[in-house]
Amino acid sequence: METTHRPDGAPLEDGIHPVDQIRPVHNLILFAIQHILVMVATPISSVFLIASALDLPTDLASALLSSVFVFSGLGSILQSIGVAGIGVRLPFIMLPGGAATILFITIAQGTDLQTAVGAVVLTGIFYILVVTVFVRALKYFPPLVIGTMVVVIGINLVKVTGQLFTGRPGTEHFGDPLQLLLAFFTILLTVLCFRFLRGFWRQLSVALGLIGGTIIALVLGQTSFGAHVAGPAFALPQFLPFGAPHLDLIAAIPMLIWSIASMAEATGQTIINGEIVGREVVATRDVPRVIRSDGIVSIIGGLFGTPAMVTSGENIGIVRASGVRSRYVTAVAGVLLILIGFTPLARILNGIPPAVVGGTAVVVFAIISVLGIQMLARVDFSDTGNLVTCTLALALGLLPVLIPGMYHALPANVGAIVGSGVAMSALVAVLLNLLFRHTGKAGQGPGNPADKTVVSRPANYRI
Repeated sequence: METTHRPDGAPLEDGIHPVDQIRPVHNLILFAIQHILVMVATPISSVFLIASALDLPTDLASALLSSVFVFSGLGSILQSIGVAGIGVRLPFIMLPGGAATILFITIAQGTDLQTAVGAVVLTGIFYILVVTVFVRALKYFPPLVIGTMVVVIGINLVKVTGQLFTGRPGTEHFGDPLQLLLAFFTILLTVLCFRFLRGFWRQLSVALGLIGGTIIALVLGQTSFGAHVAGPAFALPQFLPFGAPHLDLIAAIPMLIWSIASMAEATGQTIINGEIVGREVVATRDVPRVIRSDGIVSIIGGLFGTPAMVTSGENIGIVRASGVRSRYVTAVAGVLLILIGFTPLARILNGIPPAVVGGTAVVVFAIISVLGIQMLARVDFSDTGNLVTCTLALALGLLPVLIPGMYHALPANVGAIVGSGVAMSALVAVLLNLLFRHTGKAGQGPGNPADKTVVSRPANYRI
């Protein structure tokens, strides 16, 4: 059931759901900028990794950066506005997938760039073709499974973004006190904004914390935006920058396997986003809309050189933290991302220190894990099957997050699944849920009486 009142208990204005409300333009722009500031490090770092790993010339790297921003913007608009069953009409941001970027580089290094682009295009097609089969399995994704996945998603994101200010273990600057100070100052400032600001300004607490951290970094000489200005004054995405794509199904297998995990992750993100904004989510209707958008943007973006594009969980924490639920905020963010892709702003924003971005992101992503815990709070853990399912799904899902590379000796195709914490937690949770709920007499195992209600499903979530 959709909410009919605002969080303060007052009725909705003109009967319009908060997701569909169009705020004043200046508010939309400021809230959209907040989303962009949190996600901007991902597209920039994605292009940096591709350009450096594949030794791309400067002009090609610039065109690729433009493409990534433009298609992040187009994807965000598509998800937020929705057209004919494509796009879920929830506040979502799209960006290049982190694992997808690594797979793009790996395939390109093992074959060539044309084959890597072909793998992206094949993955987009795979999304669209397989989603019809995938939704039939959604009945095996109850809140127990989704909640566990969301917890792992949040913890994995905290780990990845935390390394923006801690550095990687074993490297020269690991644990640099100055970078830690910048991150913790950013976190502290964000918390103080949440505590002492009110109304409109409180909703911008995440952005204000990031801006404050950046100012301190400038004062301490830890960044310089001027160093990122050099380059073309106007950039355009380049069609087929690496030549015509080579559609090699065998080479694309690792990316196709990853896409299955990506679809499971999209399922969790869609349901938790619906919970946050108070809009009913019908999984068999809304999850395909999300995945089709990912597929279409990946296909077209691939023709302009981008890695596979995915709907991001990054902005979900922003929606929860700010309380701003309008999908038009992320639609405006999409427009701004397109404009950024055509200007030097894409390079200049790279001047925001990684430690500051990391401090902000840790706050936002930790919220995602808390939302997963909130969903799990509805599960009856006095039931043996629920307890065992959640315990093992968390344990086996968190192991590759906490011990990276633990499956390095396995074949690459197998490692792509078991080495992903989200994929592993989803796989284990689904299989154990099948074991305890869908095998044996009435689907009940020992200690699971058939007449017992074991899971309280969210009111706004339907299969």
